[in-house]
Amino acid sequence: MRMAYLKQIFNITILTLSFWLLPGYVAQSHEVLPSIADITLDRKSINVKIRLTAEAMLAEIDLQTVSDTSGAENEQEYDRLRLLKPDQLEVIFRQYWPELAKKIHIRTADSDNDLLLNLNAIRIDPVGDIDLPRFSDISFTAPRQSFEPIVFSWDKRLGAIILRQQGIENGVTGYLTSGQKSPPISDNLQPPKSGWFVFVEYIPIGFDHILPKGLDHVLFVLGLYFLSLKLSVLLWQITSFTLAHTVTLTAAAFGLVNLPATVIEPLIAASIVFVAVENLFSQRLSKWRPIVIFAFGLLHGLGFASVLSAFGLPETQFIPALIGFNIGVELGQLSVILIAFILLGYWFGKKHWFRARVSIPASLLIAATGGWWFLERTLLA
Repeated sequence: MRMAYLKQIFNITILTLSFWLLPGYVAQSHEVLPSIADITLDRKSINVKIRLTAEAMLAEIDLQTVSDTSGAENEQEYDRLRLLKPDQLEVIFRQYWPELAKKIHIRTADSDNDLLLNLNAIRIDPVGDIDLPRFSDISFTAPRQSFEPIVFSWDKRLGAIILRQQGIENGVTGYLTSGQKSPPISDNLQPPKSGWFVFVEYIPIGFDHILPKGLDHVLFVLGLYFLSLKLSVLLWQITSFTLAHTVTLTAAAFGLVNLPATVIEPLIAASIVFVAVENLFSQRLSKWRPIVIFAFGLLHGLGFASVLSAFGLPETQFIPALIGFNIGVELGQLSVILIAFILLGYWFGKKHWFRARVSIPASLLIAATGGWWFLERTLLA
């Protein structure tokens, strides 16, 4: 028995060390965020400004199918471009523009022909932290040949895009999935969206930030799950975490608190390490763990808020959008737990060896991942 136990610990140790030494997983991961397009119509032209990740498009990564660039086709090209200074990347982007313009479709609502796009300006953020995505802002125009409504779309490989019409109070706004066409955009005032419509529209945005794009939040939730499969234990932890991140998400959305990602992201990584390591030494919920999880939930809420700020909240339906996003996050977290239960808990949760063979190895892997992220976001940044 003792030999079998020692062999098990040896295997766990080797597995953990192997995970630490995998060179390309976290170090090269860059989350893929949706682009944001602002469209303004005047009498002579259609004016478009898009905030996007230029490196991913220049590397021709299929943004429809990936949540980050780690392991994606042409990942190395993305990483090379990510190291270039803004003026160097701008030269390459201007050369690429004719190809990109073919993938952006602006048409009158009753036509199948694209309007000619003219690139005006490019602004690229400094290199900064290479482990975070860098944004570029491009602006271009298309001649307005009539006052007919227009339709916007782009190639599905360019990923999702948030579309916002500027200049009128109730203009078209929406989240377009890969390749989806916008509703007709015109000078005429659009009927305002109901609170219910906005609420429903923001639920998938919150869910998407957990699954598939929120790996750090997923690992934290799994860390809570592997402490104990008892419903009461899990409920206390999830409730504490949910209340906390709801507080800071709401406060950040109202502009009451704002911390830079360089502070929040390392602390989120540290929170992952903490819950995973505690799982190794405790088999039940301590009296103070919900309090600690509440504190970590405050951090994760600020992480959610940074994503929500990129999307923007409609001024006229601010509260329904905020609630919808938060519910989407909760549904994503519950989905993580449900998947873990279906794959592991249901089949093996009552086995006497579940903790030794599943919970402890899983917690070691989670701790190793969080530890590497912490180093990457601090010492290696």
